[in-house]
Amino acid sequence: MYRASDHVANEEWIDRIDEACATLDLGDDVRSTAVDLFLSNVPDADRSKATVAAASLYAAALIHGQERPQSAVADAMSVTRLSVHTHWKDVLEEAGFTPPSW
Repeated sequence: MYRASDHVANEEWIDRIDEACATLDLGDDVRSTAVDLFLSNVPDADRSKATVAAASLYAAALIHGQERPQSAVADAMSVTRLSVHTHWKDVLEEAGFTPPSW
């Protein structure tokens, strides 16, 4: 769980998630879930926030059945596809979901 102050402290990353959702034509439900996943997993290191934000967006799209390729999410969030690939399952597990095994 996160605090309201986490939302304020990470406004830049939330804005980037919003922009990526628009770029990828993802719905408000995906955006909301992505922000929740991100704020629940915000890393301490600033350099890791982009990766967690991208992985959160990818995971949220999966949850809501609006899948997008990892490369498209990575491009929209300005990270590498490998960053998304490496972290999205961890984000799902932290949220209490069982990631698919494919």
